Amino acid sequence: MGPPAGNTELRIHELDAQNRSRWDAFVQECPDATFFHRAGWADVMRRAFGHRTFFLYVEQGGTIVGVLPLARVRSRLFGDALTSMAFGVYGGIAARTPDAFAALDRHACRLADSLGVDYLEYRHREPHYPERPTKDLYVTFRKPLEADVEANMNAIPRKQRRMVRKGIKAGLASECDAGIERFFPIYAASVHRMGTPVFSRLYFRALLDVFGDDCRVLTATRDGNPVATVMTFYFRDEVLPYYGAGTPEARQVAGYDFLYWELMRHACEDGYRIYDFGRSKRDTGSFSFKKNWGFEPQPLHYEYHLVRAREMPDVNPLNPKYRYFIKAWQHLPRPVANWLGPRLSRSLG
Repeated sequence: MGPPAGNTELRIHELDAQNRSRWDAFVQECPDATFFHRAGWADVMRRAFGHRTFFLYVEQGGTIVGVLPLARVRSRLFGDALTSMAFGVYGGIAARTPDAFAALDRHACRLADSLGVDYLEYRHREPHYPERPTKDLYVTFRKPLEADVEANMNAIPRKQRRMVRKGIKAGLASECDAGIERFFPIYAASVHRMGTPVFSRLYFRALLDVFGDDCRVLTATRDGNPVATVMTFYFRDEVLPYYGAGTPEARQVAGYDFLYWELMRHACEDGYRIYDFGRSKRDTGSFSFKKNWGFEPQPLHYEYHLVRAREMPDVNPLNPKYRYFIKAWQHLPRPVANWLGPRLSRSLG
């Protein structure tokens, strides 16, 4: 339903407590909105990282017709960015009309200019500003789920299906976790092996607390011991496995393959119809893993309004200038990495 007739003036506001339910109702209905547009991210940014947020919405005739969640992430190492949405793979402007879209963009660009950030970043799934600097680094993997569990199993390419069955034959089981007691140690050890700073426990607890049943942890076990684990987001009819990790044993017993299949099976049984395998960098291990499941890569369009920066940022592990940092981080004692990691990862939005 569009805005009431007779009032075409667009008014932009910043989200407050009184309008959170209206914001989320719009996000629930808007086809361009994603889980990362939800109002709860403002709470997560503040509680877990202390980042300032600017959650903008535009009204027409008293009806919300567009939203834009922004978070400012400042770092001496990685720069000063205004991003929609920080720590998310999607974001940007979600609007019902071109006029609402344009109004939010103009406001956001002026805001970025007035704050003096290095750049404003939109994490769009579709291109909107081809004339602006655009990063061609990431793709996403999304695929409809069949209504029948066995049909989903048969849709997995044969080689990958064998890996799933290997995990089943290894005696793996899946269990839903109420908290992060098993998830966090596995996740922390996994990112340490990759040379990446770990997020804080506070961040993951905030996600569970803020999003409730729309954020869940599933763990694969063998003989009662955790092997692999994933924190997953749920939005409309979509399931988004987001933070996954495993023990060194996971590869030996196909723990990752089994875990993502179990997540798919549960999602199918619960009526979800889109499996979103999430973002990967082109030509990486995770990119190949997702293609092996029969998912086709879909380009993501990260578009920039540069303010103080002269070129697009390149903050990612594939950047050669971070190789020394990654190698050094891998050799840090794990207790040191777990203490220092959250202080650095808050800037990796």
